[in-house]
Formats: sequence, structure tokens, C-alpha cells
Amino acid sequence: MTSHALARAGARLLRSRRLVRAPIWIYRARAGALFGSRTLMLEHTGRKSGRPRYVVLEVVDRPGPDSYVVPSGFGRKAQWFRNIEANPRVRIYVGSHAPAPATARVLGQQDVDRVLASYRERHPRAWGEFKHVLEETLGAPITDAGAPLPMVELRRD
Repeated sequence: MTSHALARAGARLLRSRRLVRAPIWIYRARAGALFGSRTLMLEHTGRKSGRPRYVVLEVVDRPGPDSYVVPSGFGRKAQWFRNIEANPRVRIYVGSHAPAPATARVLGQQDVDRVLASYRERHPRAWGEFKHVLEETLGAPITDAGAPLPMVELRRD
């Protein structure tokens, strides 16, 4: 199987609602530590419904002890991303801890490029495997500067 075919398959898996929602139940049971320190669950408010919504995301940077940076692998069209733009007041579930109130802030392009460069350096193997999947979900190549991968800083209140 070619890397392009693997990327398409990976992108299809990420579009599987059943698959991507499975970790939510683990976080709700306060067993999120099973996923390690590179994921968290974000509770955000639906911009139309006003109801709580949940998504599990990869943590790509920790600028401080109460701060997490997460990418939006489906770009600005991801529902969770659109919801936090409408209402940045969120709650985050980290490990097996109780949810904590936080504020979401969309990073500027310069910060995105810096975080991405740091991630590539710290996790070259993971980046090498996942870059093509992200390019497939985003519909655009990811370069060293101007990457079309929106990122959000989540800072505990």
C-alpha cells in the first residue's frame, strides 16, 4: 500500500464518528490517563444548540503547566473549532482528573509554525507517519511555514 493510500485510509478512519467518539466514554469514566499525556478531552458548547459537546484531541505543546496546544486536523471547518470561535469558554479533561474550566485562544500563524516545528523535532517518527493523514484531511500540503493547520491554546482558568 502506498503512503498516499495509507493517508486516505487514515483520513477515512478519522471521519468515522463511532471510532473518534469512543475515547470520550473513557474520559467520562475518569480513565483518561490510559491515553497518556498526549491527549485531552475538550468540552465545548454547541454554537447553535447551546448544548455541551465533546472531542478528544492530541496535545502538541505544553507552553506552561496550565496550558495545552491542540491542532484542528480538519481545519477551521471542524465543529469543535467553530464552536470555540463562537464561545471560547470550555472545560478540559486531562488524564483522570476532574474537568477544569479553561479559555480557548486560536493561535496566529507564526505561533502555529513555531509549535509545528517543535513538534516535528520532538516526535519525528509520529510526524512522519501522521503528516500525510493531516494533508489528506486538510486538503492541502503542510510546509515549514504557513501550515494550514489551525491550533488552539487551552489555558486553565
